[in-house]
Amino acid sequence: MGETSKTCATGATRSSEFEVPNTSAFSLQTVSRVSTMPLIKTAAITLKSRKWGDADRIVTFYTKEMGKVRGVARGARRMKSRLGASLEPLTICHLNLFEKSGDSLYRISQVDLVEPFMRFREDLTLMTAAARMVNVVGAVTPDGDPDPQLFETLEQGLRALVTSQDPALTALLFQIRLLGLIGFRPQTDHCAACGKGRLMGEPQFSPLSGGLVCVICAARQTFRCLPLSRGSLAFLHQALRLSPAVVDRLKAAGQVRHEVENAIEGYVTVVAGRQLPPVNFLSYPS
Repeated sequence: MGETSKTCATGATRSSEFEVPNTSAFSLQTVSRVSTMPLIKTAAITLKSRKWGDADRIVTFYTKEMGKVRGVARGARRMKSRLGASLEPLTICHLNLFEKSGDSLYRISQVDLVEPFMRFREDLTLMTAAARMVNVVGAVTPDGDPDPQLFETLEQGLRALVTSQDPALTALLFQIRLLGLIGFRPQTDHCAACGKGRLMGEPQFSPLSGGLVCVICAARQTFRCLPLSRGSLAFLHQALRLSPAVVDRLKAAGQVRHEVENAIEGYVTVVAGRQLPPVNFLSYPS
């Protein structure tokens, strides 16, 4: 009858010709959204890795460009995966990531190992020291807050372990430097609680206040203060003052080592807000 529209019972009109959806346009739009996901390339240090689902891994990195990030490696636990062997903790790599809008997990597309640190796998003492370094970085840094100097400090610290005669001391010095980099430099010049410049009596370190405290403030602390001998205080002063190029020349043993380790361990726990996990917390690809 030549009519181009018909009236429905409700009074609305509809076309007498059916409109076919443009599926090709839909497909192109979908492909476009996938292909335009930003590709990010960055140097990275692998902090930890854990199993996810049946065949995947979720890996935490500290990257030079983006700070601490987490990514998912699809199929990384399958026998033929090209990613599996590249995702071990305590390695330096070049990383390709895809960022998906609204998802905190990046998609890991490529990992090129730069330094696998094979010696760490052969020496438990080295492994323990290296694991301490990456655990501390993972605990005290927020996600997505880049700090190139921190990245370089961690890289230098891991490389220094390879030739270190005292890996535990190297890890201790690294932690002291790290605390300074993130704004929590241990205070040794005056009372960290009240600001008094002259400290009388035996020095005490307060993890809660982040440094030495006077006798009066030490008595008020809810978190136990730790005594520091004059030798321990001198070592801490030197560790904070010396440049990274020469700080490894410092030596500490016996009482000094024990006291400084306890002080820094307590302070890191306060800064991180939790006790650091043991070394075997790290999950290795299998």
